Amino acid sequence: MDAFLNEAETLVMRRGQRMTRIRRKVLRLLLESTAPAKAYDLLANLDGEGSAKPPTIYRALDFLQETGLAHKIESLNAYVACGHASHNHSAVFLICDTCHGAEELHATATNEALEAETTAAGFQMSRAVVEVRGKCRDCAA
Repeated sequence: MDAFLNEAETLVMRRGQRMTRIRRKVLRLLLESTAPAKAYDLLANLDGEGSAKPPTIYRALDFLQETGLAHKIESLNAYVACGHASHNHSAVFLICDTCHGAEELHATATNEALEAETTAAGFQMSRAVVEVRGKCRDCAA
């Protein structure tokens, strides 16, 4: 985890931005979470970070999304750390209706097809999140 956090900090610095203590803590909490995390759950776990308020957590989450270090799963209104932050990509999530877990896919062909179709439509895509609902391999077994 420390190696990933250091890599994330390097990525942020290369972009001329800062990985503040709060941003780092929020990213750590997302990495430690076994399921997508809601903002207020993260806020409750920001112990030792002074008087963090909801806008503080949302600013940190917005920053992490903009830098590609986290994704928001809209249908769950929850956040996950990105498992491959070293490149720009669209996120494809498999969301289990039974256990409510979410797994991010490195769906290269899906991303390429989405990029080609949006470009053909004259649309400049900045990012996309695709959510696929069903049963994960453990729940389906």
